[in-house]
Amino acid sequence: MSIHYDHFKTIRPVGTEVPQQLLEEISDAVWACRRCELAEGRTNAVPGFGNASARIMLVGEAPGRNEDLQGKPFVGAAGKYLTELLGYAGLTREEVFIANVLKCRPPSNRNPRPEEIEVCTPFLRDQVRTIEPEYLVTMGNFSTKFVLRTERGITGLRGSVHVTGPFKVFPVFHPAAAIYDRSKRDVLEADFRALGRLLGNEPIEPLRGAE
Repeated sequence: MSIHYDHFKTIRPVGTEVPQQLLEEISDAVWACRRCELAEGRTNAVPGFGNASARIMLVGEAPGRNEDLQGKPFVGAAGKYLTELLGYAGLTREEVFIANVLKCRPPSNRNPRPEEIEVCTPFLRDQVRTIEPEYLVTMGNFSTKFVLRTERGITGLRGSVHVTGPFKVFPVFHPAAAIYDRSKRDVLEADFRALGRLLGNEPIEPLRGAE
């Protein structure tokens, strides 16, 4: 594998490597990384998890406490709600790939710092180039601003399709935002239904989840 750290132009398979192998190599590199102080305070790195051939790749901000403990993204209350949201788009977790801008938990879930984003996002770029999803669903401000290279906030960008390079980007509020601000639930659910229509999917009406 040859990795070139340029925005979404980072990975070139060598020989007979397939996406799953490349994702495993990226995951190993995340676990070995000690390039910023977040590695010193983590329980587990959280490289990302999901389908190597996914049409949809979801990108959040950073691992939280539960993710740090389990080493997988979106496994807490926000993760439970995300599973429900995917159903509105006619998707299951087995069909998507989920990752974060940062691969290690910031202390007390504080916001990512610019230097941490700079160090960590090459791993995300590699994952995007490996999977080559049809849509990047950016969840929240940090992932949306990074992927779209914009300073516009998520409120003005959510629910519509944007293009960066070869990728279609569909920004939405972060699921955690709807747990703390229930007024965002209707918006989030409508946006995931719209995503499902873009994909030509029928919604999977889930049981009501995270309260």
